[in-house]
Amino acid sequence: MSCAAGVLYVVATPLGNLGDITYRAVEVLKTVDLVTAEDTRHSRKLLGHYGIQTPMLSLHTHNEQEQTLHLIELLGQGKKIALISDAGTPLISDPGFILVREVHQQGGRVIPIPGPSAVIAALSVAGLPTDRFVFEGFLSSKAVARATHLHALREEPRTLVFYEAPHRILETLSAMVTVFGAQRDAVLVRELTKTYETVCAKPLGELRDWVAEHAEQQLGEIVLLVQGATAAVSPTKCEIEVETLLTQLLAHVSVKTAAQVTAAVTGLGKNALYDRALQLTQHDE
Repeated sequence: MSCAAGVLYVVATPLGNLGDITYRAVEVLKTVDLVTAEDTRHSRKLLGHYGIQTPMLSLHTHNEQEQTLHLIELLGQGKKIALISDAGTPLISDPGFILVREVHQQGGRVIPIPGPSAVIAALSVAGLPTDRFVFEGFLSSKAVARATHLHALREEPRTLVFYEAPHRILETLSAMVTVFGAQRDAVLVRELTKTYETVCAKPLGELRDWVAEHAEQQLGEIVLLVQGATAAVSPTKCEIEVETLLTQLLAHVSVKTAAQVTAAVTGLGKNALYDRALQLTQHDE
């Protein structure tokens, strides 16, 4: 089935302040045949603010596969469709990838309508290097997987950008202190363009303590940025980091699992790590 007759517009919408939408975005949303939104109840407020009465269809993580088939059919009929997310640029830690990929595979046109992006907005005010950066999205909610992910990034020289849920921000900052060290520069950017917008730049240890002391900073939409590694890690520091990782893992998993995960991350021998993990558990007793 070809959808070459239609057009899919990927439209960026405001992060919070409705005034941040572009003229072109409003025009497209008014003139397309259909708007697909992650949450139509949420997006209807934006469309209503600008007097946009275009029909809407829900497209989210749980129905994207099914809705894509329907949308491809509509595009094949020559329809023009706009894809939006709850806020910012679609597909950035939001649904839409399956649809966009399928439109390309079916020979259709995909046109970007650029605008707000939380990643770029946060980078622009963070005061960290922006010439090279990596976006890592959301870290795992599971402690072991989160620690493994962070250790894989420990020597990454580019600025690191993460999204994080408010109820996990303290756990994540603590894990980052453990892996990256308390002195690594970081920036918490919260509630971009909204009433309680916050941009706080501190070393990771101080940032964790500050967030712990201010409960209001554990609310809302959060972007967390961490400066990249600036120098190679010495063998002595490597030994310290391995022990720190083992200690963190042992708080959640068995000695055997802690040794296996640490071996996978560091490339060190499992037997030696198992022996060290046993020593650490005996020392705690």
